[in-house]
Amino acid sequence: MPNFAYIVKDAKGARVEGIIKADTLDMAVDKLAKEGSTIISVKAAAEGAFKGKLSLFDKVMLRIYKWRTGVSLKTLVFFTRQLSTMFSAGLTIEKAVTDLEKTEKSKKFSKVLRRISDDIKKGYSLSEAMEQHPGVFNPMYVALVQAGEVSGTLHTILDELSDYLEKTEDTRRKVRSAMAYPTFILIFLTIVVWVLFYFIIPMFAQVYRGFHAELPAPTQVAIAISDFITGNLFFSILIFLGVIVAIWMVNLTDRGRFIWDTMKLKIPIFGSVTINSIMSKFARTFSILMAAGVPIMDTMELSENVVQNAVIEGGVRRARVMVKEGYGVANAFRRTGLFPSTLLQMMATGEETGDMDKLLGKAAQFYEKLVDAVIDRLTSLIEPLLIVLMAVVVGSIIIVIYLPIFKLGEAMSQGLR
Repeated sequence: MPNFAYIVKDAKGARVEGIIKADTLDMAVDKLAKEGSTIISVKAAAEGAFKGKLSLFDKVMLRIYKWRTGVSLKTLVFFTRQLSTMFSAGLTIEKAVTDLEKTEKSKKFSKVLRRISDDIKKGYSLSEAMEQHPGVFNPMYVALVQAGEVSGTLHTILDELSDYLEKTEDTRRKVRSAMAYPTFILIFLTIVVWVLFYFIIPMFAQVYRGFHAELPAPTQVAIAISDFITGNLFFSILIFLGVIVAIWMVNLTDRGRFIWDTMKLKIPIFGSVTINSIMSKFARTFSILMAAGVPIMDTMELSENVVQNAVIEGGVRRARVMVKEGYGVANAFRRTGLFPSTLLQMMATGEETGDMDKLLGKAAQFYEKLVDAVIDRLTSLIEPLLIVLMAVVVGSIIIVIYLPIFKLGEAMSQGLR
């Protein structure tokens, strides 16, 4: 007989949580209703959150849903900080959320806050209300809020969560800033190459056809590509868009995502930035969840969903299974072979002393500094490298275009002799 997790309010208005056995969800609701309880929520109790394999269609729809309903991290940071401040000042959660909804400039987020406020008025807790909006509040956010509600330290948790989100936003901003110039150069390079193939090469091809001479193989390939692009412009655009969509779809599959994430970890220089960034996020998340009193198994599961890399997620998943079987936390992570020695040492020391949350917080700071240092170096290195790349690509195309002229000049000089 399946288990169902329930949250109810008893006759005295006290909140009660528990597990009930029933054949179906409706039967579980009926049992609770007969006991005279006010039902807040009833759902199937799984071994852990976020279980079950989604189909490719479900993953696509979930991405679209999050894109439609999600808000910027900057907006979420500001909301969390304001909510923490207002709650600490003595306002009720309902009053704080309602006031923030009235002053929110984003219509999308204002609608979310209105629904959260309505749910709180109906008797839902803040975490339960937020859980209805997965496009805005991720599982870690909801779990921390729930931990704060249970422990009575919601204002402290919200403050720590604000700091965490601010650091995440700061790292993203630095990465975006470092990638702004490379992105511009790559877009400009794409436009230049397109102009060469669509306008310049056809002009040379027309001249070469008048010679009725055999062209060098590279020039023939370039002219063939140019003819295809000019003769099938709409089809070429469709192929380009199709390739992008296909890559996106493949990346949604388990196998495709695993291959892509493995490649990201092995790219020279950029791979180390990715690893350090993941370890920083993992350590920070683990630290905050443990400090909030979230159970170790739930902490590991939530951390798995935060790292956003299939390879590291698999490692966290295997470690969670080993911890469930009786291994120590640090030992379990060490056995995966995916986590750096510095993080493992901090984790092992914290496990022995009982200060794992504090030591993992220091580990997060260590990896954040590593990411900042590498990004600063990359910013100074990547600009000249991209200029060289642009010169090589455009120069190669121009050389291919002029190859017949070079050959003709060489033949003419030999004939004059």
